Amino acid sequence: MSSTTGSFSAPTQVHTFDGLLSDFDGTIVDSTDAIVKHWHKIGDELGVDPKVILATSHGRRSIDVMGLYDQTKANWDYVNEIEGRIPKEFGSDAVEIPGGRDLIAALETSGARWGVVTSGTRPLVDGWLEVLGLPHPKNLVTAKDVPLGKPDPRCYLLGRKQLGIEESTSIVVLEDAPSGIKAGKAAGFKVIALTTTHSLQKLQEAGADWIVEDLRSISVKAVVDGQVQIEIRNAYQ
Repeated sequence: MSSTTGSFSAPTQVHTFDGLLSDFDGTIVDSTDAIVKHWHKIGDELGVDPKVILATSHGRRSIDVMGLYDQTKANWDYVNEIEGRIPKEFGSDAVEIPGGRDLIAALETSGARWGVVTSGTRPLVDGWLEVLGLPHPKNLVTAKDVPLGKPDPRCYLLGRKQLGIEESTSIVVLEDAPSGIKAGKAAGFKVIALTTTHSLQKLQEAGADWIVEDLRSISVKAVVDGQVQIEIRNAYQ
């Protein structure tokens, strides 16, 4: 599909999956302003231009980013501490992605199998959920749970394992970053990408199956025999 001639106007479609896995930052929560301020602060501490860090940090684990600039700080104690500070210091700079609260509520109440797979740490996720008053997902894969971050697929494969459907490839992933889209596709799953943080072209190049503007285009139609029916409206075509 060409990124110059289409529009977000595809007819409504319903697809059935065994489970749903969602990224967090940029997909459920928009914490861009907070993250930018955070990396400016860390950049100043490291003596590294924050713009250089920000060019490669989105969708990547902080431990991997720190490894590029200061090996002594590429450890979980440091990363948990700095990420845990973000919601406390910059909590007012985060909002939910439009449609995020409704989608999580629907996934929770319908009994769908779902979970969050994030490059962030647990202190970061817990902090944002608390600040925004969102329910804590029962299934959560964080940066520390895998040896390699996205685009490596292991985080999504672990997410599937947490859902208790290890043999299934009928999983849909919600993502906003090319590295995450590539991870979901490498795991063998379908990916719905949101244009919340990256250009349409980058999402297309990463291999997204559907592209929507935000979570207002995604809803839970029903859960039947343990399978979740996801309605996708106004995808890019």
